[in-house]
This record gives sequence, C-alpha cells and structure tokens, in this order.
Amino acid sequence: MVTIKELDIQYLEEIKTLFAEIFTNDPWNDDWSDEAQLHEYIMDLMGNRNSLTLGLFEDEELIGLSMGSIMHWYTGTEYNISEFCIKTRKQGQGMGTVFIKEMEEYVLKNKKVKQIFLQTERTVPAYGFYRKKGFVELKDHVSFFKQFDN
Repeated sequence: MVTIKELDIQYLEEIKTLFAEIFTNDPWNDDWSDEAQLHEYIMDLMGNRNSLTLGLFEDEELIGLSMGSIMHWYTGTEYNISEFCIKTRKQGQGMGTVFIKEMEEYVLKNKKVKQIFLQTERTVPAYGFYRKKGFVELKDHVSFFKQFDN
C-alpha cells in the first residue's frame, strides 16, 4: 500500500537517512558525510513558515521525499520543489510516477496550488523523468551561480 503524508520534524532522522542514501550515490555522488551540514540543510528546507515536505510511504517505509515551499506568486500559489527523490532500490518501478501524481493531487486539493516549479540538471535522469510527467522547460529562465573561494 502506497500513501502520501505531510511530514514534520518528527520525521527528521528518517528524512536525513533517506536523503543522504539517495544523493550520495549515482548520478549525484554528493558528499553528505558532514552530519551537521546535512542537518542544517534539511532544517533549511523544513523549518520555515511556508515549508512543505511530503513523504511517500510504502506500507510504513519512507521511500520518497518532496521538499520545498509554498509561495504566493502573482499568478497564483505555487509549490517550489527544492528536492524530489525516490529511494534508490525503488527507482524504475513506477514509484516516482505514483509520487508525482499523488503530490500534485495533494497540493492542488490541500494547498490550492496552481503551479509547481522545480529545477534539475539536464545531465541527470530526473530531467527526462520530469519532462515525461508534463513539466516544461522554461525557455527564458536562467539560473546563476557564483562560488567564493575561502
């Protein structure tokens, strides 16, 4: 049985474990070995007035996360997703598709969301996945990045 739940701080350890498990492996290979940094990042995503973290559960096991915030934009309320992931061993089994569908229904009904915004890299499998799920690439949108050498 697959269900979706809105998650709060009581799920913090489960969220950190799942997040690190997914993003320290291919294709991301992020280094989340600094526990304090991981904790702060997850708290950044969950600890705001407008934060929204949803979990996909298979039976009682957390297998998916959608972490972001609700924003009240001039075109309507939107869900800005910062992180979306499915447990590695569950990828390729349709769970991401189920989660997207359930998440869309949840935010439409419970948060009155008119649109969803997210970013990903063209070089990861998520890019093709989001396109297949009806997300469109914003042609005029540009992301900027500046790194400081300390």
